[in-house]
Amino acid sequence: MRRMELILDTADAETVAKLSDSLTISGVTTNPTIITRSGKTPEEVEQQMMSVLHPGQKFFMQVIATDAKGMVTDAHAIKGLQVANGPEMCVKVPVTLEGYKAMKALVAEGITVLATAIYSADQGFMAALNGVQYLAPYVNRMDNYGDGVREVGDLLRMLAQAGLPTKVCAASFKNVRQVHELIKDGVHAVTVAPSVVEAMIGHAGTAVAVKEFSDAWHEAFGRDTFAAN
Repeated sequence: MRRMELILDTADAETVAKLSDSLTISGVTTNPTIITRSGKTPEEVEQQMMSVLHPGQKFFMQVIATDAKGMVTDAHAIKGLQVANGPEMCVKVPVTLEGYKAMKALVAEGITVLATAIYSADQGFMAALNGVQYLAPYVNRMDNYGDGVREVGDLLRMLAQAGLPTKVCAASFKNVRQVHELIKDGVHAVTVAPSVVEAMIGHAGTAVAVKEFSDAWHEAFGRDTFAAN
């Protein structure tokens, strides 16, 4: 059984480092919008991520060209950023007709490809037939056209029925509920904004309970650790 992957969707290397200290992070995804909103150049984002990610993790960057030839050229530039003892550089390609063509070429070269901008199970399935390793359906955006969680569930079942090994890396989450439902449905991976991850692990009840434990212990023993100094 494959272990589910938790991936962060961000251009903020400092946040990646902070969360990686506590959580098991499989990698990081970015996209052109995330990078442009970060106020950093793509080169700055890449260099900073190289300093906090490690072998065994993945770093996904997206092609910008819209024609297949240009996408392949962009993909080679992204793959060329790979460094020794660093994460695997992976390429995101949108599911346009030209994108599908680029996917076939890149998969044939052995490059790890994530098919992105997926709005339907059928789009994702066609990319899986092209041999890509990851699919990124946009869950919350898909809700504008129907039920995003259900559509991703359909995609999971389609892949299983066809015996395809491609992993669904669900993306574009608005809230914890969407992530929860897809994990429950057996999604292979999720790429989630740090704010949503923090909402998943943070709960007011936990903070109250910890304070109660600490206050009781301090009152009884006059210290804030288990062991006496």
